[in-house]
Amino acid sequence: MTALVEAQDLRMEFGGPTLFAPRRAAVRAVAGVDLAIARGEALGLVGESGSGKSTVGRMLLRLLRPTAGRVAFDGRDITALDRAALRPLRRRMQMVFQDPFGSLNPRLAIGAAVAEGIVLHGIAPRAEARERAAALLARVGLPPEAMARPPRALSGGQRQRVAIARALAVEPEFLVADEPVSALDVSVGAEILALLRELRAERQLAMLFVSHDLGAVRALCDRVAVLYLGRVMEEGPASALFRDPRHPYTRALLSASPARPGRARGPRIVLRGEIPSPAAPPSGCVFRTRCPAALPACAEVVPALREVAPGRRAACIRDEVVMP
Repeated sequence: MTALVEAQDLRMEFGGPTLFAPRRAAVRAVAGVDLAIARGEALGLVGESGSGKSTVGRMLLRLLRPTAGRVAFDGRDITALDRAALRPLRRRMQMVFQDPFGSLNPRLAIGAAVAEGIVLHGIAPRAEARERAAALLARVGLPPEAMARPPRALSGGQRQRVAIARALAVEPEFLVADEPVSALDVSVGAEILALLRELRAERQLAMLFVSHDLGAVRALCDRVAVLYLGRVMEEGPASALFRDPRHPYTRALLSASPARPGRARGPRIVLRGEIPSPAAPPSGCVFRTRCPAALPACAEVVPALREVAPGRRAACIRDEVVMP
């Protein structure tokens, strides 16, 4: 399938030396990520906090400009576009944030907040925009009276539904959902996941689903990329990756997630210590300081993300040694 969104060798550094702090180290948030998402496909991006997941999502939307690498949307290189050149593309790519309350204007009623983008992008005049907003709010499961309410009058789950409706109001082709259910209780989160799954199928949305919740990723995504300290450790179809993880980090993440109903959970893999600082990443394989299967050579070799099975890639020196 042709990719709608593609990233090549994507890198992002924050900070670094300045005139008054010449020795300050740069924080390497993302270090050479390659990703591709086709129309109608959902890619899950998983990993611990501090792995760079949200930064990748923001770079794909060009909310952040990469330090290096390339981002393409619908075949067009958008890496270096300025704000004016990006403006026509904003309608085609949207984001649902982890904190819906922070992304909504507290002074706007819900109906006005959803209609706002429709008017700004010239999709419809104000009166029609309000009609579209009402229909969208109904589609995401909110009652008609929600139109007149301020964000503070809604529950967390309701606000997340508003955020989804607001993102979809401008009819995007690509959606980044950044931890959209992490702040919700289990039952409400399951409802939001079901809603996202339905809307993706209805609209053939391409989606990057950023999460540390592997159960949510399993429920929604076609493929999964596992990120650790700014690098992709493993990538492949969700069903195959969950059934047979190839990278030690993926195995550790899966061992810590709840078992699926009717299936026994394997032994827990406990990782040593904390994720290292991105300002001082380990040499060689960035996961080696916590890896239960590390070899001496892991300190010297940066493993390439390479094919280890049809449609699957992993970055591990053991695979490089043992695979033909």
